[in-house]
Amino acid sequence: MKKIKGIIKNHNLSTIKNRKRVGVIILFLTMLIFLLFTIRLSYILITGKVAGISLSEKTKELYEVHETLEARRGSILDKDGNVLVEDSSAFSLYAILDENYTDLEGNKLYVQEKDWPTIAEIFEKYVKIEKELTLKQLKPSVNKEGKQVTTVEFGTNGKNLNFETKRTIEEELKKKKISGIYFREEKKRAYQVGNFASYFIGYTNQDDKGNEQGVMGIEEAYNDKLSGQNGSRSYEKNSAFGDVKPGSAKEKKRVDGSDIYTTLDSNLQFYLEELLNDAVQKYQPEHITATLMEAKTGNILATSQRPSFELDTRKGLEDPNTARWSNILVEDVYEPGSTMKSMMVASAIEENKFSENEQFLSGNIKIDDTQINDWNNGVGEGNMTFRQGLAWSSNVGMVTLQERMPDLWQEYLKKFGFGQSTNFGLTGEATGEIQNKTTVDRAMTSYGQGISVTHLQMLQAYTAIANGGEMLKPNMISKVVSSNGKETIIQPEVVGTPISSETAGKVLEYMKDVTIDPKYGMGKEYAMDGINVSAKTGTAEFFENGIYQKQEYLHSVVTITPTEDPKYIFYMTLKKPLLQGVTANDIISEVSNNLVKRAMVARD
Repeated sequence: MKKIKGIIKNHNLSTIKNRKRVGVIILFLTMLIFLLFTIRLSYILITGKVAGISLSEKTKELYEVHETLEARRGSILDKDGNVLVEDSSAFSLYAILDENYTDLEGNKLYVQEKDWPTIAEIFEKYVKIEKELTLKQLKPSVNKEGKQVTTVEFGTNGKNLNFETKRTIEEELKKKKISGIYFREEKKRAYQVGNFASYFIGYTNQDDKGNEQGVMGIEEAYNDKLSGQNGSRSYEKNSAFGDVKPGSAKEKKRVDGSDIYTTLDSNLQFYLEELLNDAVQKYQPEHITATLMEAKTGNILATSQRPSFELDTRKGLEDPNTARWSNILVEDVYEPGSTMKSMMVASAIEENKFSENEQFLSGNIKIDDTQINDWNNGVGEGNMTFRQGLAWSSNVGMVTLQERMPDLWQEYLKKFGFGQSTNFGLTGEATGEIQNKTTVDRAMTSYGQGISVTHLQMLQAYTAIANGGEMLKPNMISKVVSSNGKETIIQPEVVGTPISSETAGKVLEYMKDVTIDPKYGMGKEYAMDGINVSAKTGTAEFFENGIYQKQEYLHSVVTITPTEDPKYIFYMTLKKPLLQGVTANDIISEVSNNLVKRAMVARD
């Protein structure tokens, strides 16, 4: 013990001394902490940042409000201003099941179990939601994480409801004092009902950010003009009172999308869809394309295809195995057959290689080691004039003309726009191809085989014949109107003059023979009382599975009405119809004649 006391004494380790030392250490540490705190606080006050994060920005996040001013997507209209597509409001049903969802007075704002059967009856009555689905959705459940589900929806039938349906349901719920059912407002793209130039109009889907994006047709091709630009609004709330802080409001105005006016005539378009529906039901073709165009402008008044889909419901696109995702009129190529013969005759007339009264022997002709036959298995119709050869659709007559101008004919094919895009404006437009490597290839193009074309290219080429030699670009847009009212009018565009006015007039006259010549006319079905019609029919073998199909054909016709002063060009193709007691001309003329007559009456 003496030794221990000696050690404490020698080291001055008394209790009092220790307390003093501890006190000094604590005081020093307190001063150090205070100094560090002062330095830290000074840094924050000077820089306004904590851990690299701006305090002012954090404050703004708490009290600043940001809103997106969503731009209205432009409408799509017909030539007379009738709306075909527009933005509208739609509503979706949802229910809140969370029993904590009450107001300040304690009133229940959630769905109560006693109301389940009544809600199910209301939903079934007004939006055709099955009672079993409603009751299942309203029953308490947990999600994958094991948490209570507090909000539920009611399937497809509970979405895209119009304002009238919403109002009716709300009134029913209010009358029966039912709480917990609400509506979420959503922007909806409202389309013309049923089939209506569906592949030309197109439709939209939402991208990952919720923005509407065009998928096909005008919706896709003119997406930038239709979309517009979203605006924004921001302001700071007064932290004490929650009102807007004076001078803090900032706004960037939205720019609504432009409205697109098409060249479509709604009355004619509806009628064409009706005529095509009848044709499909009766004759079940693999596909149909049909277009009515103004001869003097190139404006398309009505156009459609089958298969198609309904714009409003998209019925026809729901099954990926049977849906047709391409616009046949723009994206598909095919060998046109005898409708190409009008261009062969026009080119020969232009180059003085054609005399309407000169005769040739029909039946068959040999090119190199290949025999080319007329359509009646090479039997022919004996001697006939070249004018009669066009009406009778002689392959031999056309090949004979082509042999007189082999290189020039290739140039005329290009002048008429084949093998190149029409730049129509829709995405995916095909260009086609001209087979010209061999003498036989070049000969076959004179009667529409060995050359692939699009529906639009054929229409464009025939405008030169209908419009005094001037070839017009097919057009589907009449004007674009921006949100500030500025109009951009789309004028007819001449894209070439492959033949003279005199030549065009002669070809029109020769094409009239197709409908009126009692012996050689192969398209008498297209004649109309009181109106002269110029026409050219076509029956083409199509190349499939590596060979030309000999038993089934692509049938087509071009009509130009009236012959003396063309107003309308109609072009239709019909692939593999069931010909039971009728001809392809019977089927096509039922569409063409009725549609053209209605257009003529409406014009008068």
